[in-house]
Amino acid sequence: MVKIAIGSIGDSFTHGSLKCYLAEFIATLLFVFAGVGSAIAFNNLTADAGLDPAGLVAIAVAHAFALFVGVSIAANISGGHLNPAVTFGLAVGGHITLITGFFYWIAQLLGATVASFLLIFVNGGKAVPIHGVGAGLGAAEGVVFEIIITFALVYTFYATAADPKKGSLGTIAPIAIGFIVGANILAAGPFSGGSMNPARHSGQLLLAETFLDTGSTGLVLSLEEA
Repeated sequence: MVKIAIGSIGDSFTHGSLKCYLAEFIATLLFVFAGVGSAIAFNNLTADAGLDPAGLVAIAVAHAFALFVGVSIAANISGGHLNPAVTFGLAVGGHITLITGFFYWIAQLLGATVASFLLIFVNGGKAVPIHGVGAGLGAAEGVVFEIIITFALVYTFYATAADPKKGSLGTIAPIAIGFIVGANILAAGPFSGGSMNPARHSGQLLLAETFLDTGSTGLVLSLEEA
């Protein structure tokens, strides 16, 4: 039986642990910057005309590529979680202590927030797009969508990257994780936004609520305006 480990503050502040937190911060920052940046770039290229099917594919591919790179660069240091949901799943499975997982969350949230701030800065104050439920769907349907696709992501991480005994299978983990995120965005983007990542969503929402009027931003991954 898997035993959840609480851990200790001392163990969570070793030199190796601090390197893990830094790796999660940097990798999450780069992932969110590229992924959310692709949505902003699409809006700029289409003069904010709304997302069409080609734009949805482009944003899904950008997220898949960015996550593939993010997981790859952090895998040998922190495990390449880049997502509080993944960290939580690994903590429940006994792969990481709860206290260390908490500091992973902080690093991921900070990375996503800094990425969103940088996107606002380099785009001249343009609003970062935030997630929401698509037209015709209620909150319950959106939650179910996110539960399913987040489970798919965490399960893929477990199946390919969490167990070092998997050997050569672990080498394709970043590709598999990137692919499942891209596929999930294609499936759920127009309905729930296809977030799967509390850090990514919270970073965007925090900056949007703090610095910008997002009343006209709407749902980035939505086809209703196309």
